[in-house]
Amino acid sequence: MFYVSCSMSFDIITFGSATQDILVKPKHLTLLKYEKSSPEKEVCFPFGSKIDVEDIRFASGGGGTNTAATFSLQGFKTAFCGTVGDDISGKQIINELKKLKVNTGLVASTNKKLTNHSIVISGDGNDRTILAYRGAAELMDRKDIPWKKLKTRWLYLGPLSGLFCLPRSESADSTTGATTPFEDIVNFANKNTIKIAVNPGIAQLSLLNFSDIAKKIDVLILNQEEASFLTKIPVKQEKEILKKMDEICPGVLVITKGGEGVAVSDGSSIYTALPPINRKIVDTTGAGDSFASGFLSNFIREHGNIEKAIQLGMANSVGCLSQVGAKPGLLKKGQEFERVEIRKENILN
Repeated sequence: MFYVSCSMSFDIITFGSATQDILVKPKHLTLLKYEKSSPEKEVCFPFGSKIDVEDIRFASGGGGTNTAATFSLQGFKTAFCGTVGDDISGKQIINELKKLKVNTGLVASTNKKLTNHSIVISGDGNDRTILAYRGAAELMDRKDIPWKKLKTRWLYLGPLSGLFCLPRSESADSTTGATTPFEDIVNFANKNTIKIAVNPGIAQLSLLNFSDIAKKIDVLILNQEEASFLTKIPVKQEKEILKKMDEICPGVLVITKGGEGVAVSDGSSIYTALPPINRKIVDTTGAGDSFASGFLSNFIREHGNIEKAIQLGMANSVGCLSQVGAKPGLLKKGQEFERVEIRKENILN
């Protein structure tokens, strides 16, 4: 792999995937309920036939680039650290990040795999099916991380799997003393007094020592299914999940609930909010990333003010939902937005 030279200091560096999204809407989409399958309806196409598409869009995505876009638009000096393929899509993603004023000097390029791609099949309503090719992004390993160039106030780790969550081999470099690149980065931040926010995927949550890693995280962001998976507590038992999460992670805990809003705990209080009733939903691609990065933007800028963090996170997500693709609707610094009502409750109640 190879990098562009980078020796700057940043406000925040994001880690995560970089993806080329292809959003398609077929003219005729059949939804069926198959009794031997999952409870959800399934998308069905006649095998061996040609399916007409009435709309197709191309957009960049991936948790690493989506969040980097928000941080840059919010006025932070931002860099993205990840891996793309040495192909047209990889070059297009890098060029788009540059236009967004995101530094790409920490982006690695490889010819071993193509850039990640997602084919997003949408129909009527908000549901969608995604065909995901997990390519170059999953090749990021500890040896590919430019440790000496990670000069920043904050790190943001989005969902990644592949080599990112595989244990170190016996012959690998042992300078960081950790078991996976994911843990290496958390330990690096902890050792160098860098604040760290993590929005992990199932691969990271499945690590046997995730609870130990979580103790070093400043802001942990999960959706309600991931929080239930980690705590082994049913989704509907929200307060019990938050109390258990407070035991696992002493930092700020954020649990997103889609259309049901968000719940945040700082260890002493629980903050909850619902999204605006009149929000326009055109495309849900990147909605979680837009909330997480919007939340963290105001959390950093307002010195840990959770209420203002929730408000910007929610507004950034509403903006994202109003446009096709993960980035067109993101808010810029100083842009006016509707502020949602925040409810605050003592955690002991």
